[in-house]
Amino acid sequence: MSTKLAAPTVLKTIFDRKTEEVAERQKRCPISELELAAQSADPVRGFRQALADRVARDEAAVIAEVKRASPSKGVIRPDFHPADIARSYQEGGAACLSVLTDIDFFQGADHYLEAARAACSLPVLRKDFTLDPYQIVEARALGADAILLIVACLEVSHLKDLHDCATEMGLDVLVEVHDEAELEEALSVSGDLIGINNRNLHTFETSLETTYRLLDRMPSGIQVVTESGFSSAEQVAEMRRRGVQTFLIGEAFMRADDPGSALAEMFSAH
Repeated sequence: MSTKLAAPTVLKTIFDRKTEEVAERQKRCPISELELAAQSADPVRGFRQALADRVARDEAAVIAEVKRASPSKGVIRPDFHPADIARSYQEGGAACLSVLTDIDFFQGADHYLEAARAACSLPVLRKDFTLDPYQIVEARALGADAILLIVACLEVSHLKDLHDCATEMGLDVLVEVHDEAELEEALSVSGDLIGINNRNLHTFETSLETTYRLLDRMPSGIQVVTESGFSSAEQVAEMRRRGVQTFLIGEAFMRADDPGSALAEMFSAH
């Protein structure tokens, strides 16, 4: 599997392991079986549309993340029950969910996504390191409504192929960038839902300035999602003043006793 990653960073380690994992999964379950499962999966719920509907009502659109652990912080939520978290998020006002399914680095699992989606009516993003069409079919078979593509991992031609594959499967695609060069590549694949990750995936440092810096280069018609680094209502308010209405937030909510209440509190004044 080719990648633009060369330097030995955390992201490169994850990519290399994910390549091995996909090969292992293909041996256990051929794509033909997954395609049959995908055909009988529940209809997609409209991930991008759910976000757009909130923004159209001048409301913040929150993609609330279901995440047990991360490579940089270790276990974030020891008492981890995806179905309960999903219900809490829906009650707290989330527009969509993001569920981590990566096993080795985020202690995720496919069945976390299935449990979360079954427990609510929100559209669900499969949050993983997608690098092969097999994973896209797999995502739809699991019931996902959208996938994530990380520009930092993928050559432009590969990015476009995966984006096209997901679109053909009926999935929405969140294309993630964290600098100017990646943004140009993301725009070249005709995606209209672009996430700006405030966490540098090579160093895992976060800065909301990443979103502010890239906003000026964003064409009209793109739905911008600001991802990671939020811990206060004040940060949310400032981001909304700058014109960004769609947020992907996980850790701040996962550390709270009641994730949905934490979401509602962070966004209640805005």
